[in-house]
Amino acid sequence: MQARVLAFVLAGGKGTRLSPLTKERAKPAVPFGGRYRIVDFVLSNLINSGIYSTYVLIQFKSQSLLQHLSEGWATGGLLKENFIIPVPAQMRSSEETWFRGTADALYQNINLIEQATPDYVAVFGADHIYRMNIRAMIEYHIEKGAAATVAAIPVDRQYASEFGVIEAQADGRIVGFHEKNPNAPSMPGNPAQVFASMGNYIFSTKALLEELNADAEDPNSVHDFGRNILPSMVGRSALYAYDFQTNRIPGDPPEQKPYWRDVGTIESYYDASMDLRAVTPELNLYNRKWPLRTSGYSDAPAKFIFDEQGRRGQAIDSIVAGGSILSGGMARGSILGRHVRVHSGAVVEDSVVFDNCDIGRRARVRRAILDKNVQVPEGATIGFDLERDRQLYHVTESGIVVVEGHRTQVEVASLSV
Repeated sequence: MQARVLAFVLAGGKGTRLSPLTKERAKPAVPFGGRYRIVDFVLSNLINSGIYSTYVLIQFKSQSLLQHLSEGWATGGLLKENFIIPVPAQMRSSEETWFRGTADALYQNINLIEQATPDYVAVFGADHIYRMNIRAMIEYHIEKGAAATVAAIPVDRQYASEFGVIEAQADGRIVGFHEKNPNAPSMPGNPAQVFASMGNYIFSTKALLEELNADAEDPNSVHDFGRNILPSMVGRSALYAYDFQTNRIPGDPPEQKPYWRDVGTIESYYDASMDLRAVTPELNLYNRKWPLRTSGYSDAPAKFIFDEQGRRGQAIDSIVAGGSILSGGMARGSILGRHVRVHSGAVVEDSVVFDNCDIGRRARVRRAILDKNVQVPEGATIGFDLERDRQLYHVTESGIVVVEGHRTQVEVASLSV
């Protein structure tokens, strides 16, 4: 008999480090790759892995995420085991609080687990860009007879202070956790790397229910899986690390390496977006056996028009989503969302442009992220004079310019390069 798996997707975080892209939306609702949202990755991984019963736990600034889920994901039909249902914070705790942590989010919805009586519960975050065959992790969990299994990814030891590091034995059994500790122990047999937790877990249902109830009674707990529940299980429960490096996606070439990015900052989000431009990208969006699913937009195809000197619609090393028109303008090394217009003589380079943006004639945009609905007037420049840009927009330390979506116009400036 196939194991019955119930999934919870944690999509309620504030995502403050990704501001201003999260100023008006939850982090999982941030666009990515032209036509997708970050949450599409975890939901696609679950569906492609044959896991069809999923609750999406939401909380902060959830309207955009709710709309996306309702348009492309929310399901519920004749088969009661097949659903993707968003669950807002309902203040079901005795103190009637919002979700106080990742574990509390499940505890406040513990009735959903008790009603479904699954064999295993998958608890996955909605904040990362990755592809994963979750079924392989479940099989590993069953093989080990684990109470809980934590997905882990090897990272260079120099980055240990940026992650929750797992201390594991050679057989994968977890013997300790080290939160953002530069001196955390390395992987068995690999002194150059540490095991970083990906924030994705498989629990045997009985063990999860026991841990959630015990944690809820602990007045000293912050009610978080990574900080409280999992460390408390070390030494008294079978706790294992699943090496993400061993994960393989059906349909990928044998040499394709597993891909995972924590897009917690503007820089990491920008770098992950730029990964898509490669001739053979590390993140393969074109595997038809493992599709990245999203809302079913009824967009017209992208169009490239005019073929004159200085007025040629073209895109080079770029991704252009449906409904976009390059009307005599150029995109180079960029990601263009849906219904973007790039007018004659305009050039967009090394940039991420969200839906419905309009790039005016002879405007130039370089190394920037334009949120939805931004209008760049004729002759304007973004990304060429960072001192001026800092007065108008958000500019990161590395010089990425972020133009917020509520703006309807960008100040005109002459090109000074």
